Formats: sequence, C-alpha cells, structure tokens
Amino acid sequence: MTFINKEAFISTEAELRSLIGYPSELVEHKDISYLDEHCRDFIAKSPFVFISTSNSNGECDGSPRGDSAGFVHVVDDKHLVIPERPGNKRIDSLRNILSNPEIGLVFLIPGLGETLRINGRAFITKDNELLETMAANGKIPLLGIVVAVDECFLHCAKAFRRSKLWESDSWLHKNELPSPSKIIASHVNLEGVTSEMVAARLEEGYTKRLY
Repeated sequence: MTFINKEAFISTEAELRSLIGYPSELVEHKDISYLDEHCRDFIAKSPFVFISTSNSNGECDGSPRGDSAGFVHVVDDKHLVIPERPGNKRIDSLRNILSNPEIGLVFLIPGLGETLRINGRAFITKDNELLETMAANGKIPLLGIVVAVDECFLHCAKAFRRSKLWESDSWLHKNELPSPSKIIASHVNLEGVTSEMVAARLEEGYTKRLY
C-alpha cells in the first residue's frame, strides 16, 4: 500500500513559486472583468459549462450543465444566466449559492482545446420574464443562476492536448466504459436496487425528463 507523505506537502506560496515560477507578462494581463464580444461569441457557441461552488464552510462542489449551444444567456457585459433544467433534485449548486455566492465557470466547445473561464458571484432567480428567453422544448426553466462577472480569461489547451479528449481514436471501446448503473447500484447499496433497475430509471429520465 502507498501512503501519502504529509511532510512533502507544500504550505506556502513562496515554496510553490520556487518550484513553478511566475507567469509571463502575456498571462498576467489576459484576464478582463467583463464579457466582451469574444467572450459572448464563445458562450454562444458553447453547449457545455462546468460550474464550481462551495458552501459557507468551504465544502466544494463541481457540476456540469449542458444544452444546445448558446443555452447560457448573456444579459449584458457583466451578467449571464444559466437555466436550471430538471435534475436529480439534490440542488447541491443552488444550496451552495444560497450560503456562498462565489462561483467559477469553465465553458467548453467540442473540438476546441481552449476553454473560457469566468469567475464571479451567483444569485438564483425565478424571474419568469427572464427565464422565458431560455425556454427549451416548450418548457420554461423554473429557476436560473445569475452570474455577476468579476473575471474572464481564456485557458490554454494543454490539458486537452495531453488527455486527447477530443480525439476519438483515443477513446475507450463502449464495452470498456464504466457502467453508470452498476456504480450507482453499488453506491446506493439498498436491498432490491439492482443495476438493471437503475439503468431503466436512468433511461426513463433521459428520454422523458430532459426538460
């Protein structure tokens, strides 16, 4: 068994900098505090965003959101809204936002290695007039996550280049992929809950409750 050597943990930024160094002038100046035409175009072409939140105790959560490209609505150069589509009702992100509004976003565009990172403060809205603009399949979302933008910048493609995420030749064959239904059934660990039952419930949700 391998043990974590806590004596090798780094505890100061000075030690970090001694190993990593400092960013270039270009990197130091690439962030902006508003949604310019480039950010708006990126968001309009993105069908997927990761959102990162934490509660007042600092306990973190990362969660994906996805829909047709442009599903995130840009209100103006300082605000955007992410529609809250039906999910599993855990509402981890929403509960975190109620206790701590700080939020981080990473927008992806399939085939593009660079991502758009946005940091800011989040609020939950039930403004029906605003939410109507994000209706999908005839369904208006009940809620939306409003993000007041503090920082925007493009993140380089090194992670995607290393992972070969968009290169289909590197993907596992379908029969090698983890089984979501088996994982959930194992984690739930309740009598009578089988992977077959979970698979059926997942498929029903995917086909009947996307919106």
